[in-house]
Amino acid sequence: MINFAVSKLAGMGCRLAGTPLLLTQMDGEMTESASTTLLKFARKWTLPLSMLAGVLSYFLYTSISLFDHTHAFVSSAIGIVQPVLIFSMLLLTFLKISPRDLKFQRWHLYGILLQTSLFALCALLVKMLPDSHWNIVVEGGMLCLICPTATAAAVVTAKLGGNQASLTTYTILINLVVAVVVPAIVPWMHPDGEMSFVRNATTILGKVFPLLFCPFLASMAIRRFLPRLAKALCSVKDLAFYLWAVALALAIAVTARSIVHTDCPWIFQLGIAGSSLIACIIQFGFGRWMGRHYGEPVTVAQSLGQKNTVFAIWMGYTFMTPVTSIAGGFYSVWHNIYNSYQLAKKER
Repeated sequence: MINFAVSKLAGMGCRLAGTPLLLTQMDGEMTESASTTLLKFARKWTLPLSMLAGVLSYFLYTSISLFDHTHAFVSSAIGIVQPVLIFSMLLLTFLKISPRDLKFQRWHLYGILLQTSLFALCALLVKMLPDSHWNIVVEGGMLCLICPTATAAAVVTAKLGGNQASLTTYTILINLVVAVVVPAIVPWMHPDGEMSFVRNATTILGKVFPLLFCPFLASMAIRRFLPRLAKALCSVKDLAFYLWAVALALAIAVTARSIVHTDCPWIFQLGIAGSSLIACIIQFGFGRWMGRHYGEPVTVAQSLGQKNTVFAIWMGYTFMTPVTSIAGGFYSVWHNIYNSYQLAKKER
């Protein structure tokens, strides 16, 4: 009897001694589960979180008076970091695409015709009503219609299951077309003796070439001379997408700054926001409709709808009425909201 009691007490002691270890294991599993859930949430809502981070970081940074003397430095730093991020994203994209896959397709022509014809129709409307105060609203829509495909569109297209090579081909083509169409039409719409076709075309190409063709040339060199590096870079899953998330946060912060500091009356700001939204709906909608006929609804929709909004802002300052540049900022919000919805839907 005494032996039985002793053995029971010993068993209870062993169980009690093991309890802290069991609790530690349970706590570890709960912590790991929570971190996994948080990581899945961050992956699913990467773009909305990046947009929110961009807006909050801008207002938080500008509200702290201690940083007032750093504004010029930060602005210059962003001007360097953004191109580096875009270059890196394109380099990773080109490393995954063989130059042989960059082939012209019929939908490329239809997409170019849509963008250029709508741009020309808007220019005609501005020309016919030169004294209208609402011309800046039309010009804002024009910027969003002719703006070339975003350099990061291939990253989102890949996440959505589209054809990166076909989209990249269109990105190259539309940038070249913009370099011809904008210098040809804008001086006719806004006559200016200082604006010449050759100078404007070279200005646009000078803006496009480093961030579009240099990554392509660099990717070919890495493929040829550093194949191990190319393989290592391509093996990092979603690296380009997360680079894009950082670039997006910076772009949204710049967008917030341009909207806050504009002296445009709020009624015209709403008009520009509306025209950019209409342009976004038209291009995504037409792209998806046309893409179904060619078996590439995602690719065509992203090619037409996802825009290089930083380039649109620059075009507004350089070629249009400067206030129209905020159209690129509004468009950045619209197309990223839609991309976030698409990515969340695909994740589900």
